[in-house]
Amino acid sequence: MKFRCEREILAEALTTAGRAATSRTGTLPVLSGVRLDVAGGELTVTGTDLELTIRLTVPVHSDQDGSAVVPARLISDIVRALPAGAVEISLGDDEMAISAGRSQFSVRPLSLSDYPAQAEPDAEPVTLQSSEVSDALRQVVRAASTDDARAVLTGVLIAADDEGLKMVATDSYRLAVRDLPQSSMLGSGQKVLVPGRALAELQRILSSGDDELTVRLGTREAVFEAGETRLTTRLIEGEYPNYRNLLPSAYPNLLTVGREALLEALRRVKILAQDSTPVRLTLAGDTLQLTAITQDVGNAHEEIDASYDGAEMTVAFNPDYLASGIDAVEGDEVTLATMDPMKPAVLRGVGHDEYLYLLMPVRVP
Repeated sequence: MKFRCEREILAEALTTAGRAATSRTGTLPVLSGVRLDVAGGELTVTGTDLELTIRLTVPVHSDQDGSAVVPARLISDIVRALPAGAVEISLGDDEMAISAGRSQFSVRPLSLSDYPAQAEPDAEPVTLQSSEVSDALRQVVRAASTDDARAVLTGVLIAADDEGLKMVATDSYRLAVRDLPQSSMLGSGQKVLVPGRALAELQRILSSGDDELTVRLGTREAVFEAGETRLTTRLIEGEYPNYRNLLPSAYPNLLTVGREALLEALRRVKILAQDSTPVRLTLAGDTLQLTAITQDVGNAHEEIDASYDGAEMTVAFNPDYLASGIDAVEGDEVTLATMDPMKPAVLRGVGHDEYLYLLMPVRVP
C-alpha cells in the first residue's frame, strides 16, 4: 500500500471513522484500530466496535493498492500534527510509514486478518432530505439516556402509526417527541429502536452538508448513507415504554414567553443553581420569575415579561434539562403547559407543533 492525500481530508476521514473504534477491546485488540483500504484511486477508512460502524471513502493518489489496520487514535493524532499539504503513507513488512514535509513517523500495524468483515446492507433504501433528519436528531437525541443499565432508554424510537412517523427519546426525566414527514421509512405499525450514540454520530456526519440521506432499516441493523460516508448500527432489542401515557390530553395552565429572553435569564440564574439545585418558575400574570436558592451559597432572582393564563403556581425544574428543552424548540416564542407543580410540563415552540419536550418537575419545599 502506498498513497498520498491532503492532510485535512485524511485527518477528517480518520477522525470520523475513528469515533466508531473502541478502547474497550476485550479479546479483540484490533477494534482499537481503523482499517485502511486503497483501491482504484480511493481510500476507504473503516472503524467499528461491532455495535457501530462508520465507513467513508476519499480520493487519493495511489501508487500501490493494499489494506492495513492501524491504531485509530495514534494515526489520527499523527496526521493532524503534520504540516499542511500532502501526506504520504506507505506500508512495509512490519510498519507503516507516515510522512509530510520533513516530518516522518512509523507505526506498527494491527492484525488485518483479525478485523471483522463488513456485510452489505440488505434492507430496501429510502432517500430523505438530510436537513430535516438532522434537525429532528438535534431535537430528539439529547433526551436519550446514557445509562447502559437501562439499555432500552439509550435508544431512540422510530415508530410509524396512524398519525404518521415519530422519533422519540427519553431518559425517564424528560421526553422528546418529533413528528417526521418521511412516513415511507416504515410501514404502519412498524418500529425500530436505534442507539442514541449512533444517531449522535449521524448528526455530526450530516452537518457536513450532504443534501440527501439514504436510510435502510432492517430487522437487526440500520444503515445510513450520506455522500461517501456510511454509518451502520445494530438495533436495540426490547420493548420501549409507552410514552403516550405521559402526555395528558389537556393542560389548564399555559405560559408564553420569548425564547431568547428565557434562555438568557435561565443562563444567569443557573450560576447560583449549584449541586443539583432546581430553578423555580413562578407563574402569574404578565411576568415570569426565575429563582435559584442554594443553601450557604446565595440566591438568584430574575423577572421577565411573559403571558400566563392559568392558576398561580411555582414549579421547579432541573436547570440543565430545562435549558436543553428551550434550546431544542424552534420559534421566537415558547409555551410551557402545566397541570400542577408535580405533573409533567410540556415545552413547545409557538407555530412549531411538530415537536414537544416533556419535562418532569422537581419537588421543592
